[in-house]
Amino acid sequence: MLTAEENELVTRTGPGTPIGEVMRRYWMPAALSSELPGPDCAPVRVKLLGESLVVFRDSNGRIGLVSEFCAHRRASLFLGRNEEGGLRCVYHGWKYDVHGNCLDAPTEPAGSSFKDKIHLKAYPTLEMGDLVWAYLGPREKTPPAPKFEFTQVTESHRYITKTWEECNWLQALEGAIDSQHASFLHRALTSDKTRSRFGQSASGYRARSLTPSHEVETTNYGLLFASVRPLGEEGNYVRTYHFVMPFYSLRAAQMGIAGEVKRPLVAGHMWVPMDDENCMVYDWIYSFGQTPIDVRWRDEFEWGSGRGPEDRTADFRKTRSKTNNWMIDRQAQKTLGYSGIEGINTQDHAIQECMGPIVDRSQEHLGASDKAIIAMRRMLLQAARSIGQGVDPPRHGF
Repeated sequence: MLTAEENELVTRTGPGTPIGEVMRRYWMPAALSSELPGPDCAPVRVKLLGESLVVFRDSNGRIGLVSEFCAHRRASLFLGRNEEGGLRCVYHGWKYDVHGNCLDAPTEPAGSSFKDKIHLKAYPTLEMGDLVWAYLGPREKTPPAPKFEFTQVTESHRYITKTWEECNWLQALEGAIDSQHASFLHRALTSDKTRSRFGQSASGYRARSLTPSHEVETTNYGLLFASVRPLGEEGNYVRTYHFVMPFYSLRAAQMGIAGEVKRPLVAGHMWVPMDDENCMVYDWIYSFGQTPIDVRWRDEFEWGSGRGPEDRTADFRKTRSKTNNWMIDRQAQKTLGYSGIEGINTQDHAIQECMGPIVDRSQEHLGASDKAIIAMRRMLLQAARSIGQGVDPPRHGF
């Protein structure tokens, strides 16, 4: 468990907080590229590390990420007119470019240079791998571009979605670091091997081996960890995972429609803090080699994960949420799936959200299955304590 003080240290990400300052040393996703489909398209609200921002693509295709509120009377620029190389406030017409410079203040007298003194907070952006990335830290500490492998494959070999999760970023991330829970939370109660929204087959490896051993290795980017499940005469089922500072996880997976040859791929998540009680979860999958992502498999996978078109609203919130108890089906809980909740991903969110906005880790009782979580927390605590002493957090090595 953590002390109450340590829990505050690793969960709070607003300006001036230690872990917030750590996160500001990394590029982080701000939006999907598809949310900004072309020049002068509608701006998009973004919340990152407690800051309210808007992202927009100007007439020349450049992307700006600026404070949401106009410097004049604090009206939201989400309502603004995106036109002629800048974002214009609809209240009094003040206009800003992608760097936050005020281009026009039409309420001021002719010949006034007042606008030249006005600047919105603005952050650097880059576009890579179907994502708009932002850097919120000191310019002199800007890291290399985030060239994760999924950003470098062709568009046909990857896909990315995002979902709003209503809890602190760390308890959401810890769901991925915890490999043990799949034996329970995601277990189907039947041996039907067709894909189900209630869980994985009751005859699968993780349902048959409930007490794996865990191995954890510290790396220069985060952690490499594995669960080892004994299967008797069949040997061991070993699954490896990576935690990449500050909020990434990835794992090996397989792609294949029922009855077809399955092909390897890599899947991962990014838990980007919006504020201390909400995070945006970016889920990505990519295929390497010559095999593109099969659209049929993608749609089936998203449906089974609870991320289909019917499962999310226009602002990326879940239709199954804490406001409706994640639509838990008590009869299905007895007959179809261990949790009674539809959607593998929704099951994860339900567990993480049901703990409350920020879980009190001082009340936990960690066990043998929590080795990777303990190692990850220690890494975050070390980074949070060191940043104030001028020590930079681990680089990704791109």
